[in-house]
Amino acid sequence: MIESCRSFRFAATALGAVVAAFLLATPARAEAPAGAYAALLQLFADWRTFERPALDAAGVPDFRPPAIAAKATGLAAMRARLAAIPTAGLTPAEQVDHRLVEAEMNGLDFDLRVLTPWARDPSFYANVYAEQSDTPSHEGAAARPAIDLWTYAWPLSKADEARLARELGIVPPLLAQARQNLKDGNARELWKYGSRAFHEQAEALAALARGTLTLRSTAGTWTASTRTAGAALKEAVERARQASAAFATWVEGEAPSKTGPSGVGREQYDWYLAHVHLVPYTWHDEVVLLTRELERAQAALALEEHHNRDLPPLEPAPDAAAFRALCERRVDELVDFLVRRGAVLAPRPTLRATIAAQIQEYAPPGHRNFFQQVTAREPTLLYTHQYHWLDLVRMRDEPQPSPVRRGPPLYNIWDSRAEGFATAFEEIAMHAGLYDANPRARELVWIMLANRAARGLASLHSQANEFTLQEAGEFAARHTPRGWAPADSDLTGFEQLLYLRQPGYGSSYVTGKLLADRLIADWVRASPGKPFDLRAFMERFNATGLIPVSQIDAELTRP
Repeated sequence: MIESCRSFRFAATALGAVVAAFLLATPARAEAPAGAYAALLQLFADWRTFERPALDAAGVPDFRPPAIAAKATGLAAMRARLAAIPTAGLTPAEQVDHRLVEAEMNGLDFDLRVLTPWARDPSFYANVYAEQSDTPSHEGAAARPAIDLWTYAWPLSKADEARLARELGIVPPLLAQARQNLKDGNARELWKYGSRAFHEQAEALAALARGTLTLRSTAGTWTASTRTAGAALKEAVERARQASAAFATWVEGEAPSKTGPSGVGREQYDWYLAHVHLVPYTWHDEVVLLTRELERAQAALALEEHHNRDLPPLEPAPDAAAFRALCERRVDELVDFLVRRGAVLAPRPTLRATIAAQIQEYAPPGHRNFFQQVTAREPTLLYTHQYHWLDLVRMRDEPQPSPVRRGPPLYNIWDSRAEGFATAFEEIAMHAGLYDANPRARELVWIMLANRAARGLASLHSQANEFTLQEAGEFAARHTPRGWAPADSDLTGFEQLLYLRQPGYGSSYVTGKLLADRLIADWVRASPGKPFDLRAFMERFNATGLIPVSQIDAELTRP
């Protein structure tokens, strides 16, 4: 899952108009401190400009010690400005915006003090992306600016050729800088698996030169090629490819000498959850909660299998044509259910096209990863999880009135909302009746939850430096039903490396789902005696933006 979604940036000259428009749309509050929210919006704009990586004289992102030290100094001034903005009298939504700005500052603080990805994590420097992520922005810490090939219109115009050549021209000097920044890094697991991203980056650039690179976004999939491009772009692609391949070789050569821990440890993990991702749990809480969800999923699967014992099993589609026909049929059925039969979502003209654009290619037997095992039998399961793409289209087409929420929060602060609610929606749709005529599909819901709980638990032990990544993969494989997630699969390896690189991400699928459960419960308790209107809930939920579920709860049910 490679993700790209450009963070919202404010031009200084336009800020006054943005602030004024927003304040005009907000009811006046006599008790609110004069100008407090306007000051917050100004600070947010300044913060996002400051937070971007510095550039050296050649325009290359600068992660060398002096540039990092300057960030630490500037962060202290930003925090002082935030502390000076009074919050008493702000609306619940404005208070959430204040907490989001504070959480982003805490995210940079954590990176500077603990995570230091530019000095510990070779994968940090992989920044060429062929696919849009199904999440709001890049998963895990990554050097910016990203080179998002999927954002270009192919074939390229001459202007875009020149722009892409400039972007790719940064890759060789950035990777040269990375060798110096990483020279004292000693995070053994991050180095052991750190070459993978650069082999993939080199191959993507080679495929671009061949004309066989597949791009993916909310619009679907298409092929990109530089075969007919000018000499400057072709040269830039080849130099970036060579630099990526050489960097992979360098990482592999250095990795055996690395002996240190890669996880952040329990204490730092707890601080990160509380102050950056705004998750109200500790490392120990998450172990207990994910263990409970793993057991619940395994028990529910056993009971579903018993209930369905006289029904034929769900068999995989026999070939590509049958699979495609099944996918198309399921998209229509799902849209009909969500809008009409289940009364889950309000109709939107982009709904079907958004889901249909993510229909996957057929994977033959013997070549299926965990999700392809599920999808080959019943694609609807992944379509419900692909609520992600509905989120991204909504972010594009229905922009937030709050500038703080208009783009994705930094530091993957969105993970409980994006990954957690996508997981929750699988179960929400099931309980709303999606599989009433196909009860065997309910088994797959529990299998997917078990897998996510198992891999989340494995990631917690990796962050505590109790598991190697190999042991984490073996744990996830052992506790995933039906043997569908082998430890040696590329998907399992990719997931566990990502979860080690980004604290909190591996557990967010389940803890975010649990926070969504809490939000629904709070919503119902706030209106005792009234029937639960799922569609009304979903509209209010979606309108709050891609922010932590704990903050959605604070805004909607805990004024």
